[in-house]
Amino acid sequence: MTDSSDVTELLSTLRSGDNSAIDAVFPVIYDELHRIAHRLLSRERADHTFSTTALVHEAYFKLVDQDRVQWQDRAHFCAIAAQAMRRILVDYARRRKAKKRGGTRPHFPLDENTIAIDQQAGLVLSLDSALNRLKTLNERLAQVVDLRFFGGLTEEEMAEVLGVSPRTVRRDWVKARAWLYRELTPEDS
Repeated sequence: MTDSSDVTELLSTLRSGDNSAIDAVFPVIYDELHRIAHRLLSRERADHTFSTTALVHEAYFKLVDQDRVQWQDRAHFCAIAAQAMRRILVDYARRRKAKKRGGTRPHFPLDENTIAIDQQAGLVLSLDSALNRLKTLNERLAQVVDLRFFGGLTEEEMAEVLGVSPRTVRRDWVKARAWLYRELTPEDS
């Protein structure tokens, strides 16, 4: 972990309008972003074309363009980075699914490996859709899922980012998990 006060100071500089501070923040927390990307990719299929480093760098390009975010601290920065990584993987799954439905690729017979890869893309899209629905019902519950599942933040870090107690975060996590389970489990199961 990096010294949180260094990151907070750099983010304060960024908030004041000095966009070059993003270039200073990135190397300081690169290892942590790499860990988040590794965790996200470990949940993807084994032959995913994104490497951990490529995902971190793609997220960096998304973060550089963020001019409306009021950066708070290291945990907030990592949470936003994790959300950017999630969006990258969801967009990738959407493109892959669109190609499956007749994109520019030549047609080929389906085998078990292709079906498994397509199911994984479908799962990512289903989870994203469910999270978007949850966000309309209870934004904080959706944030807790994002921060924990995609960002890998601890309960204390999530509490700090959300401005609530760790106990509230624990309760929200239980509620969000139950809601997602109901949403993602087929009714005939």
